[in-house]
Amino acid sequence: MTEVAAGKGPLAGLRVLDLTRLLPGPVATMHLADLGAEVIKIEDTGAGDYARAMGPGERAKAGSEGSGDSVFFRLVNRNKKSLRLDLKQAAGVDAFLRLAKDADVVFESFRPGVVDKLGIGYEAVKAINPRVVYCAITGYGQTGPWAELAGHDINYLATSGLLDQIGHHDGEQSGPPAIPNLQVGDLLGGALTPLLGVLAAVIGAKTTGQGSHVDVAMTDAVLAHNIFPLVTTQVFGKPAPRGADLLTGGVPCYGVYRTADDRYLAVGALEPKFWQAMCAALNRPDLAPHGLATGSKGREVKAEPAALLASQTMAHWEPIFAAADCCVTPILRVDEVLQHPQITARDMVVELGGVKQYAPPFKLSAWPWAAPMPAPAAGADSEAVLAAAGFSAAEISSLRASRVI
Repeated sequence: MTEVAAGKGPLAGLRVLDLTRLLPGPVATMHLADLGAEVIKIEDTGAGDYARAMGPGERAKAGSEGSGDSVFFRLVNRNKKSLRLDLKQAAGVDAFLRLAKDADVVFESFRPGVVDKLGIGYEAVKAINPRVVYCAITGYGQTGPWAELAGHDINYLATSGLLDQIGHHDGEQSGPPAIPNLQVGDLLGGALTPLLGVLAAVIGAKTTGQGSHVDVAMTDAVLAHNIFPLVTTQVFGKPAPRGADLLTGGVPCYGVYRTADDRYLAVGALEPKFWQAMCAALNRPDLAPHGLATGSKGREVKAEPAALLASQTMAHWEPIFAAADCCVTPILRVDEVLQHPQITARDMVVELGGVKQYAPPFKLSAWPWAAPMPAPAAGADSEAVLAAAGFSAAEISSLRASRVI
């Protein structure tokens, strides 16, 4: 059995049942587990969470060492317990409801209506546990004409208008939309936004005894944070062309510039003082008044630092701009980030179970992060979780024999 140290973190005592798979829900519940909550990951008795076999990683054979799970799975499921449970059997539903009776939070990410058909939906749990906070994470929400449509991160970015804004502009026209390798819909929408709603509802439940159903649509969450295109649309009637807005490369002082060795610098010299400092570092003070120039003048001004920066390597420019403190930094690869002195000073990379992972992105002075536990093997805690919930040894044996667990 995997064990998370009891009493560690501000959420110690919070019990979470996690029915989610893949990326959004597991990241959300991992943050809760990192903060001390008891997170019980509930998987079916077949393949379980698809993430276990997704992407590169370890595929341990029977009898060999290792978890047998992908690197991806192990990065987003630490500090959890694993229960395998067949929810298509009545005994499995009964076992879930017995666990849910004492749970504080339930997370699910099925299409709308699936948990109700299984008999484990919000109303069923609320009937035995009025204070439960029951969070449903979906692409389009529980209501609306698209509620039951399938989708992935790229679809939510497209529908929210964000994907239309990501890409290059050559000065005359936009290139095609570019897909970011940060799953904005899944992580902003499906991981962080649910935490805001859930923790608010948990506080309310502790105060009033009344729980809540938390309906999170990943598309809604991305839309709600798609701020600058909305500003432009309201002022000009439509968003700026892709790659040509204030913060997407449309002005000289904010964008990406190539160096002689085909590396790139990120220029974020948005405020006049930073652009002036950058121009001084380039020995081009004449460009200082034009950092926010647009149109043909903007293209003309942008060409000047572009030519200068392209004449030397990134290693040449890095100390110059670091000394100038003008919001110009190298664009790093992830392998370089892992070794960066700022990242190491912040203890943001840890090794757990032979896999490098990101530490929690918050530092709580009163709650130092406890020693984490690796992601659990499938069903590693089934018997212990049920025993702690009051199941007798005979009941657990019966569930095992019936392949409910």
